[in-house]
Amino acid sequence: MSTSTLSPRTGRVPFSGTPAQAAVRLARAGLYGEYVVYEREGAWWYAGGVRARLVADRTHVTLDAEGTRTRTAWQDDLPAAVHRALSTLPGSDWRAYGWATFELSYALAGDAAELGEEALVHLVVPEAEIRLSADGAEVRCSDAAAEAAALAVLDAAEPAAGHGEFSPLPVDLGGGADGPYGKSVAHAVDAIRNGDLQKVILSRAVEVDGEVDLPATYLAGRSVNSPARSFLLDLGGIEAAGFSPETVVEVSADGHVSTQPLAGTRALSGNPAEDAARRADLLTDAKEIYEHAISVQVAWEEMAQVCREGSVRAEEFMSVKERGSVQHIASRVSGELPYADRGPWPALAAVFPAVTASGVPKAAAYRAIRQLEQEPRGLYSGAVLTVGANGFLDAALVLRTVFRQHGRTWLRAGAGIVEQSTPEREFEETCEKLRSVSRSLVPASQ
Repeated sequence: MSTSTLSPRTGRVPFSGTPAQAAVRLARAGLYGEYVVYEREGAWWYAGGVRARLVADRTHVTLDAEGTRTRTAWQDDLPAAVHRALSTLPGSDWRAYGWATFELSYALAGDAAELGEEALVHLVVPEAEIRLSADGAEVRCSDAAAEAAALAVLDAAEPAAGHGEFSPLPVDLGGGADGPYGKSVAHAVDAIRNGDLQKVILSRAVEVDGEVDLPATYLAGRSVNSPARSFLLDLGGIEAAGFSPETVVEVSADGHVSTQPLAGTRALSGNPAEDAARRADLLTDAKEIYEHAISVQVAWEEMAQVCREGSVRAEEFMSVKERGSVQHIASRVSGELPYADRGPWPALAAVFPAVTASGVPKAAAYRAIRQLEQEPRGLYSGAVLTVGANGFLDAALVLRTVFRQHGRTWLRAGAGIVEQSTPEREFEETCEKLRSVSRSLVPASQ
């Protein structure tokens, strides 16, 4: 596993189809056993193969690079251990891609004893990195043969338009106060009234029967969603296609950092007048405004822990973002990191997991989630992320996603529970969010 420098970035080369279609062709082509496709701000990155791999679990950080494995106990500071390991990689222009599970939050909170041996963070520096945008592709590969193979895929004709037959999945079964999710919501409301916590996001999984074509589902889902980020990946034994409504954290190379909490939801009907009425109702609903306000407060406090004093501010407050089948109240909190030698990892650790996918206060929310949800979350409500040698980091919150692992395929969605919540409404909110993906599942061809 060599980490020799990738070839210089080519000049922009043309490709057939849209950037999303070209990225999916690269993923389908089987050029590498593992890959990540990541969409950010109008461009798609395809990262294929493995030049170096970093895996962090509840006790160690393991780095495979240059044919050598280094395994280090991280003890009390996992972000620092990850940063130190990545800092040993040669070169100054590498970029890593990968994921972090929700259970990373327990390790960051000093509560790793009950975790198993599963990976909490899995990152790879790829053998091929291809940036795709409307004005062409920029290709970097580990050798000339790999570059020729990638260019051939980019030049291939795009298959006929269309995604095949969709197989919409019913997501509204088992609802009501007497269903499993409704009972969990009622328990959470009781805990909130008892003063144990202020808010908790409780989620539920919906199983998908039959085989799903994940790349085709990604293209179909992207055509009906308007995500902040999107991704398609097969990495570390996990496959996923998702349409993230918000970022966990964004860190630029110069230390500017921001987070984008979304909380408060109404369904989108496709009727402009009806959606405008729902938007107006959303922005005047006391329960939804409270849920959003306490999320923004937590985000502000977390950012203040790692940002330069006086630099934290709200760049955006209580706008409304349309995300696929729903609309959310959105805010953005930003600041400036006061250091350069620790990398972006303290910023990620400060806000991870997103408050909009965990609760307030987070420690109490973790206890409620463990008690009331039926299984570990894994990648759901964790992050898919990319990080660069220059200190850049971009982490998408893993929601609105179809997952596949160990022969199982499923969807998952949650709702923010506060004192005013009712089981019926919170169940319906999970249905509204699940439909962002469930309506565009594409069965695998026979």
